Amino acid sequence: MVNLVGVAGSLRRHSYNRGLLRAAAEVMPEGSELDIASIDGIPLYDADVEREGMPEAVAALKDAIAAADGLLMVTPEYNNGVPGVFKNAIDWASRPPADAARVFAGKPVAVIGASPGGFGTVLAQSGWLPVLRTLGTRPWFGDRLLVARAGDAFDDEGNLVDEKVRGRLRKFLAGFVAEIG
Repeated sequence: MVNLVGVAGSLRRHSYNRGLLRAAAEVMPEGSELDIASIDGIPLYDADVEREGMPEAVAALKDAIAAADGLLMVTPEYNNGVPGVFKNAIDWASRPPADAARVFAGKPVAVIGASPGGFGTVLAQSGWLPVLRTLGTRPWFGDRLLVARAGDAFDDEGNLVDEKVRGRLRKFLAGFVAEIG
């Protein structure tokens, strides 16, 4: 059984990327599972806050990533880059440095995303690579999923309604799970 954890990098309840993550949980290959973790409630990183103790939302995210066989990051793209709120959550999850290896070292990671623009999240996905390298993860490059013009692929509540995208998602996840399994 391959167990993935998925994290969407948006706080908006009906975001395209939260919807893409929910759809991923629905189309996981047989013999695998995707648990959804959240970045909700994670404060802006502050070393003073860290000294007082790890925030509960951060500890939960770290434990979820550490326990999983692989990490699926579902990233929006803001201003041609990585969203600050998502980067902040991953930065928190790497703290303290002595604990970063428990959470990230050698962890297989796949990155997908949806955007209203015509290029999907190509720049945000590429923007994650230096971060993933620094954390010592194993980024998976076996396939790519960029959902462009996401307004056409999702309904107003952020649910994936485009069956072609759902099929591409299913194929992507099958490849990622096969690589891990």
